[in-house]
Amino acid sequence: MDLVLRATVVYFVIWILTRVVGRRELSTLEPFDVILLVVIGDMVQQGVTQSDYSLTGTMIVIFTLGLLTVSMSYLSFRFAKLRPVMEGEPLVLVQDGKVIDHNMRRERLTVEELVAEARSNQIADLASIRFAVLETNGTISFIEHDSNAAPSSGA
Repeated sequence: MDLVLRATVVYFVIWILTRVVGRRELSTLEPFDVILLVVIGDMVQQGVTQSDYSLTGTMIVIFTLGLLTVSMSYLSFRFAKLRPVMEGEPLVLVQDGKVIDHNMRRERLTVEELVAEARSNQIADLASIRFAVLETNGTISFIEHDSNAAPSSGA
């Protein structure tokens, strides 16, 4: 039971840490994917090198972490009100070509980083962006102003 308790405490400490660290820092994988891979790798290593007391102890910890990950995913799926807390919410960084400074500071992003991300999406100027949204997985989605819209004519 001690192993289950320690694994649960460590899981939630790492979960809180990933929420504090921010989305952009963890944007290549989902935070829980990274946590699960790193921690399972470490637990398996301890079991193999006998740093842990037993292979059974290692299996209990791995099972506990897997169960917690699946449980958190299920809770997020089942209860929509928990999603913002567990996964975060998309955050608007640019609206109608104007950078929203408060949201940029909140995510510790610089305008230069935003401009570089826009360039990588073939967007030359922030003024041409209708919305730039920091998604929950750390990527930035861009929606440009519709430049193909023809002016209406009074025909």
